[in-house]
Amino acid sequence: MVKIRLARGGAKKKPFYLIVATDSRKRRDSGYYIERLGYFNPVAHGQEVRLTIEKDRFAYWTSKGAQISDRVKQLVKEFKDPSIYEKRVAT
Repeated sequence: MVKIRLARGGAKKKPFYLIVATDSRKRRDSGYYIERLGYFNPVAHGQEVRLTIEKDRFAYWTSKGAQISDRVKQLVKEFKDPSIYEKRVAT
């Protein structure tokens, strides 16, 4: 089964996540994935881009039956409506 989930990269204390379509039997950080769909940088500052997702490829994989992890669902919702993140940070 194909899953859309996060794969961690980056350095110690500086995480960086790829949003990937991968086989659910593979380990999270194995380096093996079918396709990279975007990335998420939780420690972005200033002009750095925090989140990007290729909408057309994401739609393709979901149409093929790929399961989406809970965190990626939240990120997709945030990508569609950036004010969600701004509200969360403001409180």
